[in-house]
Amino acid sequence: MEISEQLDIIPQQVRVIQHQRVKYACPCCDGSIKVTPAPARIIPKGLLTESALAWCITSKYQDALPLYRQAALLHRFGGDLSRSTLAASVVRVGEAVQPIINLMRDHLLDDDLVYGDETTVQVLKEPGKLAQTKSYLWAQMNGSGPPVRLFAYSPTRSTKHAAELYAGIKPGTVLMTDGYDSYDKVAHANRRIHLGCWAHARRYMIEAEEALPKEQRGGEHPITQFIALIAKLFAVEARTREMKPEQRQQIRAEQSRPVLDEIEAMLLQHLHTVLPRSKFGEALHYFHNQWPKLVRYVENGAWPISNNVIENSIRPFTVGRRNWLFCDTVAGANASANLYSIIETCKANGVDTYRYLVALFKALPLAKTADDYEALLPWNLKTSAV
Repeated sequence: MEISEQLDIIPQQVRVIQHQRVKYACPCCDGSIKVTPAPARIIPKGLLTESALAWCITSKYQDALPLYRQAALLHRFGGDLSRSTLAASVVRVGEAVQPIINLMRDHLLDDDLVYGDETTVQVLKEPGKLAQTKSYLWAQMNGSGPPVRLFAYSPTRSTKHAAELYAGIKPGTVLMTDGYDSYDKVAHANRRIHLGCWAHARRYMIEAEEALPKEQRGGEHPITQFIALIAKLFAVEARTREMKPEQRQQIRAEQSRPVLDEIEAMLLQHLHTVLPRSKFGEALHYFHNQWPKLVRYVENGAWPISNNVIENSIRPFTVGRRNWLFCDTVAGANASANLYSIIETCKANGVDTYRYLVALFKALPLAKTADDYEALLPWNLKTSAV
């Protein structure tokens, strides 16, 4: 017998589910009409089922498919839904999952290590701002325990909003960020250990090298030497990735500290001999300003060398932003932040996003107590085949 195989795809199906509720009147009572109570839904009287909502949200926030394309796709399969209907449903779901976001934030701020970063987002209908101006999406993630990825919208990049995001962070927590000044103020106000990011430092040097004439690149140029030394630091991290923190700390002391001393010597040698407004000068001054935070990671083998992991968690948002370009309203921006948080946390925990969302949307309207909501977190909720 000869067997061959082909891959077959069954197109998506759009169907209408009809709910029939018994209506009755009791002749022995007041004769008023009674109707069987409707099942609890995440959107009361909503048009879309939990599965339809999960499909829509997964398509937008995981697959980067804008809502107007979803509406066109559904139309091909017999679904007559407008982009505005889908958008309204997404916003309402984003608001309904807020208790889950609050619990995820509690878990994140209770961790020993927290990463922070931010990126831009455009919101068209934002009070007091032009449609062309930029707003911000702040990202946070933890370093241990069940992975948490959180996003929060803000109209500004102010220290005030950063302080609100990190309010309640537990004593002794280590904060890993880039060189943005607001994080310095948050760490100082809360007396937290603040680590600098060597990936950002390396990026400044790479940009400085790219600004050089081609004939000056490489060889003995100081910029090239800086980049080579930073590469040695990351090589140590690659070799110790699977080691226990104690082993990694010992190897950092033996191999990374001498490299840091060499970088510092070169930094002091060139800091005041290079034009400060040149790319090389900007890189040197970034190093100089960040140096106390850049060298702290060698003190503990559990501390990271860079902020790369949280930048990777932001990347799906930036990919999606190229497709949908902007948020229409502040409510939409907040909803998107919440839903990106759930999607990326599911992915980080190895949880099937679509199945989790279906299960969450069915169970969330029934949750009453703190334990009920805790059971709905991505790493706790049991999902079945959909």
